[in-house]
Amino acid sequence: MHIPVLQKEVLQYLNPKPNENFIDATCGEAGHTLAILEKTSPNGKILGIELDPELYQKLPRFHLGKRGILVNDSYSNLKEIVERENFKKVSGILFDLGLSSWHLEESKRGFSFLRNEPLDMRYNFQNSLTAEKIINQWPEEKIGKILKEYGEEKFARRIAKEIIKARKVKPIKSTLQLVEVIRRAISPKYRFGRIHFATRTFQALRIAVNDELENLKKVLPQALEILESGGRLVVISFHSLEDRIVKNFYRSRASIDLKILTKKPVGASSEEIKINPRSRSAKLRAAIKL
Repeated sequence: MHIPVLQKEVLQYLNPKPNENFIDATCGEAGHTLAILEKTSPNGKILGIELDPELYQKLPRFHLGKRGILVNDSYSNLKEIVERENFKKVSGILFDLGLSSWHLEESKRGFSFLRNEPLDMRYNFQNSLTAEKIINQWPEEKIGKILKEYGEEKFARRIAKEIIKARKVKPIKSTLQLVEVIRRAISPKYRFGRIHFATRTFQALRIAVNDELENLKKVLPQALEILESGGRLVVISFHSLEDRIVKNFYRSRASIDLKILTKKPVGASSEEIKINPRSRSAKLRAAIKL
């Protein structure tokens, strides 16, 4: 069962009221979408955006009813989507930047290092770049750079070197092949740390394949422009790179047209982490448009 992360906190900071309109820019499995919609009855509407066409087809249209508008597109095109759908008077926008449970457990696209799957990692099949292409075609220096910058991986250069060595013998096509390459590249004492030794490499590849950080930088100014005065912007991020982008954007607009509601990022409670361990790295930042 899908558990939307920080749902109580999302509702607290978005503060949806009857008849207000909201945007869930990362609809996923619609957990947050439905919770917001419930608070905005009888006439409030929600615009849900989902990039992945397969996940988009699974969205619970029946439960959203006539008050839910669903779009299969990238949130980086937010302003264009809003204009196309004529979706006005927006009281709040939510971005949940986390990977959905469905992507990890059911998509079979190589997002998880715990399953043997093809190295794809695309949210959108129109994107021609895959993790397999990066691993097997990119030069060592470029692979090392994304592992260091996007994964903050301390063994980035060693992993990149081992990837080049391995692919000369045989193309690296599956997740478990890549995990074995990473295992060989790192020091033995780091193979049994608090987080799995492949986590940062897989994160870096996913970010690179889907251009996640650039899309986030592109959309935040659009979101602020779309919001009504008094409208709220809530972003949930799952690693320091995303969180830094959100924090810096809020601070850059704080004295102009934005009031920050969260001095520090809000995390999941210990109770939520017990129920949903993936929520442990979630960080929520909220702001209100002046």
